[in-house]
Amino acid sequence: MQIWPAIDLLGGKCVRLQQGDYDRETVFADDPMEMAAKWQAAGTKYLHLVDLDGAKDGSQVNGQVIQRIVQETGLICQVGGGVRNQDTIERLLDLGLRRVILGTRAVREPDWFIEMVQKFPEQIVLGIDARQGKVATDGWLETSETRAVDLAARMAEHTQQIAAIVYTDIARDGMLAGPNFEQLVDMQQATKIPIVASGGVTTLDDIRRLSELNTHAAIIGRALYDDTLQLSDVLQLCPQ
Repeated sequence: MQIWPAIDLLGGKCVRLQQGDYDRETVFADDPMEMAAKWQAAGTKYLHLVDLDGAKDGSQVNGQVIQRIVQETGLICQVGGGVRNQDTIERLLDLGLRRVILGTRAVREPDWFIEMVQKFPEQIVLGIDARQGKVATDGWLETSETRAVDLAARMAEHTQQIAAIVYTDIARDGMLAGPNFEQLVDMQQATKIPIVASGGVTTLDDIRRLSELNTHAAIIGRALYDDTLQLSDVLQLCPQ
């Protein structure tokens, strides 16, 4: 199982939000490169980057920070947040990012999402963020009527080209409460697209259980920043 430490970017800083609430922000580093170097030193091959400014309003104020992280670490990086047109996808991939996560526009315009997957095979990740089982958009500020499981199933016919689905249970994100295992199992049953668990991963037992469920990857955020989990311990369980 792949392990992706998360670096959330807001105003050029490394932060964590609780349940996606922009008013419940904790700044962990003024220079996100410090965190990238820390996770690299611990042994990761992967970094999950989130542009919170982009997710909220589509701005690209963190572009230079993202470029530095990708180019100076040489790690396999994916990014999500505010990616809503082909030009942005191309610009991010040109920076050396391995994968780009599409969420809000993918929900609203699935035909456009499929077109992007076909143009950039194995480089596009579907980001499904759910609140009480319903897909949330616009940096989690809006909740649609689309069920997360239904969206995953709808995309199942494109399994050969979609790199993965990052599934985030918003209620668990940043709360150190453990993943929503039940929903993850439902997602895995709905599609053959590799599922990446995000939100609530807190303990080594969580890691073990996700691995036993044959989860493709896990994104870990707050537990690492609060020292609830040590990345080196996680990577011993899941060698990369």
